[in-house]
Amino acid sequence: MERWIDSVERTTERYLTWRKRRHLARQAKQAKKNVIVDWIEAFLWAAMVVLLINQYLFQAYQIPSGSMIDTLLIKDRIFVNKLIYGPELVPGTAKLSSPIKPKRNEVIIFENPSYLSKGSVFDVFQRIIYMLTFSLVDIDSDPSGAPRPHFLIKRAVGVEGDRIAVERGEVYIKPKGLSSYLPEKAFRTLAGYEDPTRRMIAADDYSAIEASAMQEAYGLIGLAAPASLSLRVDGGPATTTDMFQQMKARLKVLYQAYPGESRYGEAWRQQETGWYIPKGWIFPMGDNRDNSRDARYFGPVSLKKVLGRAMFKYWPLGRIGAIR
Repeated sequence: MERWIDSVERTTERYLTWRKRRHLARQAKQAKKNVIVDWIEAFLWAAMVVLLINQYLFQAYQIPSGSMIDTLLIKDRIFVNKLIYGPELVPGTAKLSSPIKPKRNEVIIFENPSYLSKGSVFDVFQRIIYMLTFSLVDIDSDPSGAPRPHFLIKRAVGVEGDRIAVERGEVYIKPKGLSSYLPEKAFRTLAGYEDPTRRMIAADDYSAIEASAMQEAYGLIGLAAPASLSLRVDGGPATTTDMFQQMKARLKVLYQAYPGESRYGEAWRQQETGWYIPKGWIFPMGDNRDNSRDARYFGPVSLKKVLGRAMFKYWPLGRIGAIR
């Protein structure tokens, strides 16, 4: 018994001695370390933590445009939940799977399908800088200095199984199982959603908008526009126009002039008949309908390109609150 006790005491003494020596060695090493090196290590550790949080949990974004007014204003700063739909393993690469999918009416952030990349290395570097600075620095800008929209934030208006049609700025939805289209406002009322949408163009302005676009199309093909179109053009709306409706009106003229050109016919029919949302896709649109480049222009978005859900406004202080 005494031998066992002596053995335990010796083992304990050796362990405590080793622990003390290790502690003293660490202190000596710390004392020799350059202060600048110490600061650099602390900065790198902090940067790594920030990157991990931004990449896999929550990321800070700044709202660059007015496409979501009044839900989100220009220069609002928000946090996006990136874990909910499955985060990307590395910026710009494959995503982890998640059982949770974006739902109708949620405000989501996704990769811009119209974005022209400067290369995968630049994209990764840009996103790292953006995350490290909490969205304060965006090195991806156009020649005028304005940020190039690598990501878009919109509301999920259509989900898989829906059919979506747009006419004169108004959205019509035919959900799976329904035999006819419903105006979006009526559909929202039935679904129990608030209506966050905002229109800037009056219904009476559309006659002039369409006539002006058709006159332009006749000019492009070298034909004189019918006199009836001139009677409909009175200058159009003073502040904005519906680019989607303009495009549809132009295509109608081009298709009538060149019925053998399938590209005109296909594009016009797509805009006239609307979109079907297949499984694994979503149809996002801006709340500020007359100032939003959204799925009307680039079509449904793959769920693989959806990066997260907008959760919380944290700046300016007067607008702090949840995003709905």
